[in-house]
Amino acid sequence: MPDRMHWDEVYASRPSDSLSWYQQGGGLSLEWIREIGLSPSAGIIDVGGGTSRLVDELLAAGYDDLTVLDLSRQALETARSRLGDAADKVLWLEQDVTEADLAPARFDLWHDRAVFHFLTTATDQQAYVARLHRSLRPGGRVIIATFAESGPERCSGLPVMRYRPESLHAVLGKDLRLIRHATEHHTTPGGAVQPFNFCLFERPRHL
Repeated sequence: MPDRMHWDEVYASRPSDSLSWYQQGGGLSLEWIREIGLSPSAGIIDVGGGTSRLVDELLAAGYDDLTVLDLSRQALETARSRLGDAADKVLWLEQDVTEADLAPARFDLWHDRAVFHFLTTATDQQAYVARLHRSLRPGGRVIIATFAESGPERCSGLPVMRYRPESLHAVLGKDLRLIRHATEHHTTPGGAVQPFNFCLFERPRHL
């Protein structure tokens, strides 16, 4: 997993809205979260949330049990500053997801847009998956977006993995059920088009 210094430098050196993964709102993630119909008290974690605007949208929608986890202190400070007093309604975790100490059966929704594809070793992937499964409640959902097969081979100067929905499912494990998937063509602030595969999984209530 890339280290904190790398990501702090990325977020400190450029405005958030100029980074390649920037999007103005919650995008397809927010659309799917609304369609899932979670209760306002549902536990939601945004893994690698950084300076994403998804947390703003979720707060505006009335969700009140939100956690944002990111490796970069700089990114989290930027997001908290942007939210002002509303930041106090969010739990901010400055942690590496592959090492994070997350409570068991804590979350109804695990969301990750563009973190998992940075994990290029089996060790990091397995550590991530172990924390996902441990902290997800029975019946919980998982939204993960990674670069699609035709997506970039590198991002932010780092190598990445690219996935089909089926190959992502294979890594996450059979205890999750693939509910739906879609390809989104994200246009970066610089005008490049990057194909992402969004996947929605569900953990059955009874395995």
